[in-house]
Amino acid sequence: MKPTLYVMAAGMGSRYGGLKQMDGLGPNGETIIDYSIFDAIRAGFGKVVFVIRRDFADDFKKIVISKFMDKIPVDVVYQDLDNLPEGFTVNPERIKPWGTNHAVLMGKDIVKEPFAVINGDDFYGQESFEVLADALVKMNGTKGQYCMVGFPVRNTLSESGTVSRGVCQKDADGYLTSIVEHTKIEENGGVIVNHNDDGTNTIVKPDTPVSMNMWGFTPDYFEYSYNFFKEFLKENEKSLKAEFYIPTMVDYLINNGKAKVKVLNTTSKWFGVTYAADKPNVMLKINELINKGVYPSKLWK
Repeated sequence: MKPTLYVMAAGMGSRYGGLKQMDGLGPNGETIIDYSIFDAIRAGFGKVVFVIRRDFADDFKKIVISKFMDKIPVDVVYQDLDNLPEGFTVNPERIKPWGTNHAVLMGKDIVKEPFAVINGDDFYGQESFEVLADALVKMNGTKGQYCMVGFPVRNTLSESGTVSRGVCQKDADGYLTSIVEHTKIEENGGVIVNHNDDGTNTIVKPDTPVSMNMWGFTPDYFEYSYNFFKEFLKENEKSLKAEFYIPTMVDYLINNGKAKVKVLNTTSKWFGVTYAADKPNVMLKINELINKGVYPSKLWK
């Protein structure tokens, strides 16, 4: 059974800098999503599911999905604020989405096979999809045996400013033991540091794995998430800002012995538009990959 790629592309804008996810960065207007789908197809994924906001579905289907819908089966689900477990209601003043793991839950009725979860506005690289697809195929038929791609922090920095990363710790067997969010990481004088809120700096070793929201799960993850989301809502139902994140769910499962998460290694270099000033550099990096033969100049023919 081929794994499914689950792409979180819920809103028109990037998480940073206001750049639209549908902006063209490749030589023929290709978006970062286009490159992710291209990599997923050649890595062996069998289907793509997009979770998007309902109010820009028509534009997304026309501008993005139409380019590759004849290459791989595509489904779309919607992250609606009021899509909550029975007995809970959304605060009528809330505008903010419920977070990444709520977005994942939107696919629980249509994803029945091992699946990867990625951000729509992150460029992960060919090898990352290959190692993740291989792991997902081996996970078929199992429960509570998940994985994530751990990028060396040195391969995830922005030249335009600090970045926020989930710094991972793993045991001797390569399984995730914790994720700690560091919100101000940058390279300073050849050393990678996080600027802490108390004014001190923490050195982060260059090969330290960080999470870029590239996860691998089996369908039992939906049941765990649905049940834990109800507990989350008991405390946060009326909140205007509280979010249900994937690391929150994963951390709960690990600490309660319900799941193990293998950290997969990759030599791929992540890049994305963390700041508006990153866009020219991202375009340059894509062209470099094209010149090396990693991607064709025209992605969809």
